[in-house]
Amino acid sequence: MTTAELFAYDKGFAGLVAGVDEAGRGPLAGPVVCACCVMGDTYIEGINDSKKLSEKKREALYEKIVASALAYGVGIVDEKTIDEINILNATKKGMQIAANSLKVTPDIVLIDAVKGLELPYRQQAIIKGDATSYAIAAASIIAKVTRDRLMRAAGENFPEYGFAKNKGYGTAEHIAALKKFGPCELHRRTFVGNFTDVRS
Repeated sequence: MTTAELFAYDKGFAGLVAGVDEAGRGPLAGPVVCACCVMGDTYIEGINDSKKLSEKKREALYEKIVASALAYGVGIVDEKTIDEINILNATKKGMQIAANSLKVTPDIVLIDAVKGLELPYRQQAIIKGDATSYAIAAASIIAKVTRDRLMRAAGENFPEYGFAKNKGYGTAEHIAALKKFGPCELHRRTFVGNFTDVRS
């Protein structure tokens, strides 16, 4: 989990390393949530790509990360903005918000796969960064847990879509509900065109 950090150090970036990742690029509903994390010298056992962890494990690690990270930031971009500027640009915007909210100055920002962010720091996109970078993996956990909590809360207001369970992803049950009830205000209109005639 430190391969990317070691590469950065070998290239002369000996200071603080920040990691950036997102959660929610693919769902039919809800925001995309991005996080940036600087762990410093703190090591937490079990940190890994959030997709490889159980929900229970992610929640436990999240609490440890936010309590002990040197700094972290979160950027949330809602579904309306996603529809307006597309998911890639929305993801970049969220990542920029997260990284620019740090209360420390990193020497380099490692980003999971996304290039060309507008940041005042050196940056490096890392393919499958959440599997090779400790900082990116920590950020992936923050982003995923934050988004899951938002979608569980949304499920209380829109129980017919099963957001608490599917987190807005296009499961069979979610698609069936979308066809039956039509989209709610949290659905991404540019994502649900295959399942409903309502696009605006």
